[in-house]
Amino acid sequence: MKTALVIGATGLVGKQLVQQLLADDRFSRVVVFVRRTTGVQHPKVQEHLIDFDAVDSWKDLVRGDVLFSTLGTTIKKAGSQEAQYKIDYTYQYNFAKVAADNGVPAYVLVSSSGAKPTSRIFYSRMKGELEEAVKKLPFQYIRIIQPGLLAGEREEFRLGETIAYGISSVFKFIPGLDAYRPYHDTVVAKALINAALTEGEKIKIYTLRDIFLLAGV
Repeated sequence: MKTALVIGATGLVGKQLVQQLLADDRFSRVVVFVRRTTGVQHPKVQEHLIDFDAVDSWKDLVRGDVLFSTLGTTIKKAGSQEAQYKIDYTYQYNFAKVAADNGVPAYVLVSSSGAKPTSRIFYSRMKGELEEAVKKLPFQYIRIIQPGLLAGEREEFRLGETIAYGISSVFKFIPGLDAYRPYHDTVVAKALINAALTEGEKIKIYTLRDIFLLAGV
């Protein structure tokens, strides 16, 4: 059985991922690294409250079989592009580098559809830069999931996303557009786990319809 490492465990996908890992007999331990407690009480969970800026204080704890990276925020919550970049890029890259240096063999990243390091859109460019950076790390396997609009129960209400969910949800009934329907947190979490257990080539990217197929829905 495997030990899963998770960053971003208090987010939309991260919370669902932890719950699915706890129910999965292929994983004996779920080690989460968070800035605030998840509140999850379970024999398989080990929680570390960390300061992502203080790498030396937690780097020796990053040991396991697969790192799931689901950390992320919005400009609204972060306060600026610089602050969002620090969370979405710097923290994730630093943690991935530590994991790779410690010999963690597999890495699974939640990125975004449209991620491209040369994009004129800040968010897409940031995600693309992270993808390119982690691809160079010495993991045995790197799996990148690029979902579109994420759906699920968030702690905060987002009017724009709620409207977008309603519009894009009808895509599942339109041939050729079904891959653009919202990606529910349960589907993405399942895809992450299945990706982590898929060997083969070192780097594989899943996007659009691939994610639904990977999750078996």
